Amino acid sequence: MNAVQELPDKELMSRHAQGDDRAFDELVRRHRERMWAVAIRVLGDPEEASDALQDALLSAFRGAHRFRGEARVSTWLHRIVINACHDRMRRKMVRPSVPTDDATLDVLSNERARATAPDPTGRSDSAMDVHSALDRLPPEQRLALVLVDMLGYRVDEAADILDVAAGTVKSRCARGRARLLPYLVHLRNPEASRDVTSPRGGDRRP
Repeated sequence: MNAVQELPDKELMSRHAQGDDRAFDELVRRHRERMWAVAIRVLGDPEEASDALQDALLSAFRGAHRFRGEARVSTWLHRIVINACHDRMRRKMVRPSVPTDDATLDVLSNERARATAPDPTGRSDSAMDVHSALDRLPPEQRLALVLVDMLGYRVDEAADILDVAAGTVKSRCARGRARLLPYLVHLRNPEASRDVTSPRGGDRRP
Protein backbone atom coordinates (compact mmCIF):
# COMPACT_ATOMS: atom_id res chain seq x y z
CA MET A 1 0.00 0.00 0.00
CA ASN A 2 1.43 3.38 -0.97
CA ALA A 3 1.21 6.54 1.11
CA VAL A 4 -1.68 8.01 -0.91
CA GLN A 5 -3.89 5.00 -0.21
CA GLU A 6 -3.55 5.57 3.53
CA LEU A 7 -4.80 9.18 3.42
CA PRO A 8 -8.38 10.10 4.41
CA ASP A 9 -10.72 11.38 1.72
CA LYS A 10 -10.55 15.01 2.76
CA GLU A 11 -6.78 15.02 2.65
CA LEU A 12 -6.92 13.52 -0.82
CA MET A 13 -9.26 16.31 -1.91
CA SER A 14 -6.87 18.89 -0.55
CA ARG A 15 -3.92 17.30 -2.31
CA HIS A 16 -5.83 17.07 -5.58
CA ALA A 17 -6.69 20.77 -5.39
CA GLN A 18 -2.97 21.44 -4.90
CA GLY A 19 -2.08 19.48 -8.04
CA ASP A 20 -1.28 15.97 -6.79
CA ASP A 21 -2.21 13.75 -9.78
CA ARG A 22 -2.44 10.60 -7.66
CA ALA A 23 -4.95 11.96 -5.17
CA PHE A 24 -8.00 12.08 -7.44
CA ASP A 25 -7.19 8.67 -8.90
CA GLU A 26 -7.31 7.24 -5.38
CA LEU A 27 -10.67 8.91 -4.69
CA VAL A 28 -12.08 7.41 -7.88
CA ARG A 29 -10.74 3.97 -6.93
CA ARG A 30 -12.47 4.17 -3.54
CA HIS A 31 -15.82 5.53 -4.63
CA ARG A 32 -16.38 4.66 -8.29
CA GLU A 33 -18.26 1.40 -7.64
CA ARG A 34 -20.77 3.05 -5.32
CA MET A 35 -21.12 6.04 -7.65
CA TRP A 36 -21.81 3.61 -10.50
CA ALA A 37 -24.43 1.84 -8.39
CA VAL A 38 -26.21 5.15 -7.85
CA ALA A 39 -26.08 6.05 -11.55
CA ILE A 40 -27.30 2.69 -12.84
CA ARG A 41 -30.09 2.51 -10.25
CA VAL A 42 -31.28 5.99 -11.14
CA LEU A 43 -31.06 5.72 -14.92
CA GLY A 44 -31.49 1.98 -15.55
CA ASP A 45 -29.62 2.17 -18.87
CA PRO A 46 -25.91 1.19 -18.66
CA GLU A 47 -24.92 3.53 -21.47
CA GLU A 48 -26.75 6.48 -19.93
CA ALA A 49 -25.37 5.63 -16.48
CA SER A 50 -21.82 5.38 -17.84
CA ASP A 51 -22.15 8.77 -19.51
CA ALA A 52 -23.58 10.32 -16.36
CA LEU A 53 -20.78 8.85 -14.26
CA GLN A 54 -18.16 10.23 -16.61
CA ASP A 55 -19.84 13.64 -16.50
CA ALA A 56 -19.85 13.48 -12.71
CA LEU A 57 -16.20 12.49 -12.44
CA LEU A 58 -15.20 15.29 -14.77
CA SER A 59 -17.25 17.77 -12.74
CA ALA A 60 -15.67 16.52 -9.52
CA PHE A 61 -12.17 16.71 -11.01
CA ARG A 62 -12.69 20.29 -12.16
CA GLY A 63 -14.68 21.43 -9.13
CA ALA A 64 -12.54 20.07 -6.29
CA HIS A 65 -11.53 23.60 -5.31
CA ARG A 66 -15.19 24.25 -4.38
CA PHE A 67 -15.22 21.46 -1.79
CA ARG A 68 -15.30 23.12 1.64
CA GLY A 69 -15.33 20.04 3.86
CA GLU A 70 -18.81 20.69 5.24
CA ALA A 71 -19.98 17.21 4.11
CA ARG A 72 -18.20 13.93 3.66
CA VAL A 73 -16.34 13.55 0.39
CA SER A 74 -18.51 10.55 -0.50
CA THR A 75 -21.65 12.64 0.01
CA TRP A 76 -20.23 15.41 -2.16
CA LEU A 77 -19.33 12.93 -4.92
CA HIS A 78 -22.73 11.25 -4.83
CA ARG A 79 -24.43 14.64 -5.01
CA ILE A 80 -22.52 15.32 -8.22
CA VAL A 81 -23.58 11.94 -9.63
CA ILE A 82 -27.20 12.65 -8.72
CA ASN A 83 -27.02 16.04 -10.45
CA ALA A 84 -25.55 14.44 -13.60
CA CYS A 85 -28.33 11.81 -13.60
CA HIS A 86 -30.94 14.48 -12.96
CA ASP A 87 -29.81 16.40 -16.03
CA ARG A 88 -30.33 13.31 -18.19
CA MET A 89 -33.66 12.41 -16.60
CA ARG A 90 -35.14 15.84 -17.27
CA ARG A 91 -34.69 15.32 -21.00
CA LYS A 92 -36.97 12.30 -21.09
CA MET A 93 -39.24 12.77 -18.08
CA VAL A 94 -42.72 11.18 -18.14
CA ARG A 95 -45.33 12.21 -15.60
CA PRO A 96 -48.17 9.69 -15.06
CA SER A 97 -51.40 10.13 -13.15
CA VAL A 98 -51.06 9.72 -9.39
CA PRO A 99 -52.48 6.58 -7.74
CA THR A 100 -53.22 6.83 -4.03
CA ASP A 101 -52.13 3.51 -2.53
CA ASP A 102 -48.63 2.95 -1.05
CA ALA A 103 -47.45 -0.67 -1.14
CA THR A 104 -44.27 -0.90 -3.20
CA LEU A 105 -41.44 -0.68 -0.66
CA ASP A 106 -40.83 -4.44 -0.62
CA VAL A 107 -40.34 -4.58 -4.40
CA LEU A 108 -37.80 -1.76 -4.34
CA SER A 109 -36.02 -3.25 -1.33
CA ASN A 110 -35.49 -6.50 -3.24
CA GLU A 111 -33.20 -4.55 -5.56
CA ARG A 112 -31.00 -3.44 -2.66
CA ALA A 113 -29.04 -6.70 -2.45
CA ARG A 114 -27.35 -5.93 -5.75
CA ALA A 115 -26.70 -2.28 -4.94
CA THR A 116 -22.89 -2.51 -4.94
CA ALA A 117 -22.46 -5.04 -7.75
CA PRO A 118 -20.37 -3.86 -10.71
CA ASP A 119 -23.44 -4.03 -12.95
CA PRO A 120 -26.56 -4.11 -10.79
CA THR A 121 -29.05 -3.91 -13.65
CA GLY A 122 -29.80 -7.59 -13.12
CA ARG A 123 -31.02 -7.99 -16.70
CA SER A 124 -34.01 -9.85 -15.25
CA ASP A 125 -37.59 -9.18 -16.21
CA SER A 126 -38.33 -7.86 -12.71
CA ALA A 127 -35.35 -5.48 -12.75
CA MET A 128 -36.41 -4.13 -16.13
CA ASP A 129 -39.98 -3.71 -14.85
CA VAL A 130 -38.71 -1.75 -11.85
CA HIS A 131 -36.61 0.57 -14.00
CA SER A 132 -39.43 1.02 -16.48
CA ALA A 133 -41.73 2.04 -13.64
CA LEU A 134 -39.14 4.40 -12.16
CA ASP A 135 -38.93 6.12 -15.56
CA ARG A 136 -42.51 7.29 -14.99
CA LEU A 137 -41.72 9.21 -11.80
CA PRO A 138 -40.81 12.87 -11.50
CA PRO A 139 -37.02 13.06 -11.05
CA GLU A 140 -37.19 14.27 -7.44
CA GLN A 141 -39.26 11.27 -6.32
CA ARG A 142 -37.20 8.82 -8.33
CA LEU A 143 -33.92 10.03 -6.82
CA ALA A 144 -35.27 9.80 -3.27
CA LEU A 145 -36.62 6.27 -3.81
CA VAL A 146 -33.41 5.03 -5.39
CA LEU A 147 -31.26 6.33 -2.56
CA VAL A 148 -33.48 5.24 0.34
CA ASP A 149 -35.37 2.15 -0.84
CA MET A 150 -32.97 0.63 -3.37
CA LEU A 151 -29.52 1.65 -2.16
CA GLY A 152 -30.25 1.62 1.56
CA TYR A 153 -29.20 5.14 2.51
CA ARG A 154 -30.66 6.53 5.70
CA VAL A 155 -33.11 9.38 5.16
CA ASP A 156 -30.65 11.89 6.64
CA GLU A 157 -27.89 10.65 4.33
CA ALA A 158 -30.14 10.93 1.30
CA ALA A 159 -31.13 14.41 2.43
CA ASP A 160 -27.45 15.42 2.53
CA ILE A 161 -26.84 14.01 -0.95
CA LEU A 162 -29.94 15.68 -2.40
CA ASP A 163 -29.33 18.86 -0.40
CA VAL A 164 -32.90 18.98 0.95
CA ALA A 165 -34.55 18.49 4.33
CA ALA A 166 -35.07 14.98 5.68
CA GLY A 167 -38.83 15.57 5.74
CA THR A 168 -38.72 16.37 2.04
CA VAL A 169 -37.03 13.04 1.34
CA LYS A 170 -39.68 11.19 3.34
CA SER A 171 -42.46 12.98 1.47
CA ARG A 172 -40.93 12.29 -1.94
CA CYS A 173 -40.50 8.61 -1.07
CA ALA A 174 -44.11 8.28 0.05
CA ARG A 175 -45.47 9.93 -3.09
CA GLY A 176 -43.12 7.94 -5.31
CA ARG A 177 -44.16 4.61 -3.81
CA ALA A 178 -47.81 5.51 -4.35
CA ARG A 179 -47.17 6.36 -8.00
CA LEU A 180 -45.31 3.09 -8.56
CA LEU A 181 -47.99 0.79 -7.17
CA PRO A 182 -49.96 0.14 -10.40
CA TYR A 183 -46.77 -0.66 -12.31
CA LEU A 184 -45.23 -3.04 -9.75
CA VAL A 185 -48.21 -4.83 -8.21
CA HIS A 186 -47.54 -7.93 -10.34
CA LEU A 187 -44.06 -8.20 -8.79
CA ARG A 188 -45.54 -8.20 -5.30
CA ASN A 189 -47.72 -11.22 -6.09
CA PRO A 190 -46.31 -13.03 -9.14
CA GLU A 191 -48.37 -16.17 -8.50
CA ALA A 192 -51.58 -14.23 -8.92
CA SER A 193 -50.39 -12.77 -12.21
CA ARG A 194 -49.83 -16.30 -13.53
CA ASP A 195 -53.22 -17.69 -12.50
CA VAL A 196 -54.80 -17.08 -15.88
CA THR A 197 -51.81 -17.10 -18.18
CA SER A 198 -49.67 -19.95 -16.83
CA PRO A 199 -48.90 -22.41 -19.68
CA ARG A 200 -49.14 -25.33 -17.30
CA GLY A 201 -52.33 -24.18 -15.66
CA GLY A 202 -54.03 -23.12 -18.87
CA ASP A 203 -57.27 -21.19 -18.76
CA ARG A 204 -58.54 -21.50 -15.19
CA ARG A 205 -62.14 -20.70 -15.97
CA PRO A 206 -64.60 -23.51 -15.04
